[in-house]
Amino acid sequence: MSLNVQKHSMIITKNSKGKRNGWLLPIFNINDKFVDEAQHPKQVYLTVISPKGVKGPHLHLKRWGLFTCIKGNAKIIIRTENGYDEYFSGEDYNFATIQVPAGTPAALKNLGNSEAYIINMPSPAWSIDDQDEHPVSFDDYSFD
Repeated sequence: MSLNVQKHSMIITKNSKGKRNGWLLPIFNINDKFVDEAQHPKQVYLTVISPKGVKGPHLHLKRWGLFTCIKGNAKIIIRTENGYDEYFSGEDYNFATIQVPAGTPAALKNLGNSEAYIINMPSPAWSIDDQDEHPVSFDDYSFD
């Protein structure tokens, strides 16, 4: 299985006097046509993973995810019919956005020794009335 991956470049920002004052990182723009309209984000949230920690695995049958690590580095692991595929996002990986389709079991692994910050922009949004979270195991995958 091959997921959609879109790399991003940091854009240096400057104040009115031309002095560098930081940077910005475009993550999602409807004009990029990176994802189909049906998967346009319906929610945006930040999830933080402890050093070397793992979140998941998760399985959502309806919800698509768009994951971008904005601080640190993370590995997005998906389970396929043939085993596991790994995708990377973060400071060392062009802040790539990884699109994980509904029905694809996935886990997020922090690769570093400090917290990793990951923005997720799922569609549809989480709802207490339809949490769309289903148990899944990656028992045969080594997170080390």
